[in-house]
Amino acid sequence: MTDKTGTEEFNADELEAPAWLNAQFIGDVLSSYEKCPELRVTALQITPASAQGDHYASVMFRTTAEYTTSKGKFSKPLIIKTMPEQEGHKKDMLAESHLFSTEIGAYTKALPEFERILREAGDDTKLYVPCIYHSLEPRQVMIFEDLVPQGYSVIRNRPIKEEELKKVFSKLAKWHAASMKVMNEQPELMEDFKYGLVEMPALMSDPMVTGGMASFVKMLDKIPELTKYKPFFEKIREDYLQRMADVLQEYRKNYQSDGYYVMCHGDFHLRNMMFKDNGDVMFVDFQVCNLCPITIDLIYSVYMLMEAEQRLDLGKDLINYYFSVLEDTLKKLDYQAEMPTQSGLWKQIHRHKYYDIFLISTFLPMMLPIKANKVKMNDIILDPITRDKCYTFDFYVDEIKRLLPKYEELGYFKDL
Repeated sequence: MTDKTGTEEFNADELEAPAWLNAQFIGDVLSSYEKCPELRVTALQITPASAQGDHYASVMFRTTAEYTTSKGKFSKPLIIKTMPEQEGHKKDMLAESHLFSTEIGAYTKALPEFERILREAGDDTKLYVPCIYHSLEPRQVMIFEDLVPQGYSVIRNRPIKEEELKKVFSKLAKWHAASMKVMNEQPELMEDFKYGLVEMPALMSDPMVTGGMASFVKMLDKIPELTKYKPFFEKIREDYLQRMADVLQEYRKNYQSDGYYVMCHGDFHLRNMMFKDNGDVMFVDFQVCNLCPITIDLIYSVYMLMEAEQRLDLGKDLINYYFSVLEDTLKKLDYQAEMPTQSGLWKQIHRHKYYDIFLISTFLPMMLPIKANKVKMNDIILDPITRDKCYTFDFYVDEIKRLLPKYEELGYFKDL
């Protein structure tokens, strides 16, 4: 059964579980996972797994399965992740994507190997929660152990703390370091990770993405102290999306001999990680993991993860901390290729400025109002009036007033 209390907090397509998600299906999954043919599910309560704004590229349910075996009665909290079945924008946008095959590959091939390499070096960092079932046919489904009963939660109604951010960047650095070693020594293991956000044509052609710059320029034109920047953005209006795509696809289409490349998370924002009181953080949602410049997760984190105070210097302190952990981990892993340098990392971050420009003009104006509980994600995606409204909030305009002078100081506008 599905709990419908407080339905306004959840995504509409997660209020009612599909017919196939029943006791028989979960029983078969658990029977196989626990190697227990006699296992029988006796009770199953299904609820939405996440709040509005937490995700869009899947449909997620939470359940606690009560079951019996020859050894007694048991229960197991689970998260079920599947593709949308209701007709509409969400289903259309995701229909031809590689999201589930990518995430299954991350859980079954890449992340286990990264952990194995770290263990060999004496590092017991846990990179992912166990996936107990996955399939692509007859439907795309993944089932995980539920982290909430283990004490993990998503940060929603408060700013993320500095010490929590350091935990995040430490774990990201270890993941990136392990991926660099695998890419250098076992490149065949990583061949399938080639589908990021840019490889989702329906997303890249959606008005939510294509209309961002027009709304951004309109906002600049209304704020006296920002109008001087309008010509720079008007100049790149026709091709900035392609230049942003070039950054994301650099590894596959324009490999640079001095570039640093890793397997990135690809959607590294606050709602894609869960925190525990002991300080641990667990990353989730690996649907757009792909091989790309090391800068992708870092630049994305500046706008989609950090708070305004960390953005004042474009995340310099946290990114430098990340690099110190990356360098230390690569040494522990006996990385045999040329070691990255901190100056080289910042050179690439500045070279990839079109990713910054895309994020401040398109994703940041959506993320900030969602975090502030001013608008809902579905409204932003489906309603152009709501999207335009996002550019008018004072907290967003104030951010732009601080960020654009920083871009100017770094020379971002000189050769646009």
